[in-house]
Amino acid sequence: MAGSINTSKVAESQQANSVLLRVAGITVRFGGIVALDDVSFDVRRGEIAGLIGPNGAGKTTLFNCLSRLYDWQNGSIEFEGTPLADVRRHRVAELGIGRTFQNLALFKTMSVRDNIKVGAHCRSRGGFLANALRLPLTGREEPKVDARTETLIELLELGEVADIPAVDLPFGTQKRVELGRAIAAQPSLLLLDEPAAGLNHQEVETFIELIRRIHEELSLTILLVEHHMNLVMRVSDRVFVLDFGRKIADGTPDEIRRDPEVIRAYLGTDS
Repeated sequence: MAGSINTSKVAESQQANSVLLRVAGITVRFGGIVALDDVSFDVRRGEIAGLIGPNGAGKTTLFNCLSRLYDWQNGSIEFEGTPLADVRRHRVAELGIGRTFQNLALFKTMSVRDNIKVGAHCRSRGGFLANALRLPLTGREEPKVDARTETLIELLELGEVADIPAVDLPFGTQKRVELGRAIAAQPSLLLLDEPAAGLNHQEVETFIELIRRIHEELSLTILLVEHHMNLVMRVSDRVFVLDFGRKIADGTPDEIRRDPEVIRAYLGTDS
């Protein structure tokens, strides 16, 4: 029928533009210090969002709230409609939120393959401990974990070092291992904390392509904190800017580049 609406395509479009993460009025105080002051923003399903700001702006504090490492005094955070305040810290990954850290948190004496498996086990029925003890419950799960691990090793181009202890690898490769462990848990939302920290120019370029690849191939929603402006502006659909704990801007990379409040925050000048 002429002019008819394809309802399946409309539904897909609505799903793609739906809010996955909603941060509303979050305030965090440490004694007399206000680390976050009434911060609000939404991350839509399927986008890459950047979170930037000068040192001390509150970016890591916000990430620690999203990971349930910190509590907040006011406001709310909802992930797929679930209030995160009601979620126990050890259930965050199971809920669908994965994270990397600025300071690597790998199991250094374990191989690349086993580090990635740790992430995959959090989605298996028995969990990491049951798999480590080889309990009968895990028998049917282990082939799935193995298959997922090998897929990620290939995606992240880690095949040549898969059986090498993480501690023996260059820093840039360790970053990819931690990324693999985070996405092995099959998150809906991936939090990247300073993914370019400590990387040289070529490694940053490689990581930019890697972020784009996992976003496309795994249909991941990504929120990243980063000081490397070139990376943020090249991969992000939208950018949020914090300064002294408050959100001062929210827009596309081009809008953020021209925003006078952002220029003032970074350069201390109006021009």
